[in-house]
Amino acid sequence: MFWPITLFGALVGGLLASIPGALLGALIGQMLDRRLGLNSWADLRRRFKGQGKPLMEGNELLFFLLGRLAKSGGRVSEEHIQAARGEMRRLQMNQMAQRMAIEAFYRGKASGEGLREPLQRLQGRRDEARAILQACWRMARASGRVDPRAHELVLLWGKWMGWEPAAVAALDQGGGSRQGSPSNLGGAYEQALRLLGVRADTDPQVIKRAYRRLLSKHHPDKQAGAGATPSQVREATERTRELQNAYALVRQRRGFR
Repeated sequence: MFWPITLFGALVGGLLASIPGALLGALIGQMLDRRLGLNSWADLRRRFKGQGKPLMEGNELLFFLLGRLAKSGGRVSEEHIQAARGEMRRLQMNQMAQRMAIEAFYRGKASGEGLREPLQRLQGRRDEARAILQACWRMARASGRVDPRAHELVLLWGKWMGWEPAAVAALDQGGGSRQGSPSNLGGAYEQALRLLGVRADTDPQVIKRAYRRLLSKHHPDKQAGAGATPSQVREATERTRELQNAYALVRQRRGFR
């Protein structure tokens, strides 16, 4: 029993009808606990701080991520919608679960809600994290190729779940051989090229321009100046660090300053 709510209900009920009212209030309090999704003091604190319902988990979190990925390239295509429906079939969702998934998907594509905390809760839950990351790669490849921004997001989310970048990339079955082998996905250099959106034979000046453009787009100071939330600024900081590391590796490998 969650004490603050049930105690409040008992007191109100007691004012109305003494002991029977207290029992009624306790029952009402239990119903409110379940209705509001309150399972701990932390949940109640989040309510009072205006943070809304408890952190997303399970399929709600999955489809929120898929919605964010679908929108990452700027436009949600029919291929993205079909990919989301494919995940519903894969999970054998009933009608009610599908409605929840659709709602989470559309929230994901429209929301700036932070994802670090719910994803960090998946650290140590390896199988669940793997299933989510594989679904994310499938969504990222829905239109035939992985957009650099989508690629960046999946690597970042995997990092928050406690995965190394090479392990996250290895789950992208669509990027390997026909058998889904990750043998040509795991190299840090190849990952750096994908993050910058360039190829191994791209001219150094083009690589520099691509890096500067991405750095300007994602720099946390720019995001903060544009009114980003603290969680979005933290995400931008992570992205900037990844870009800097990728550019340093490519520059070292290619031998230009």
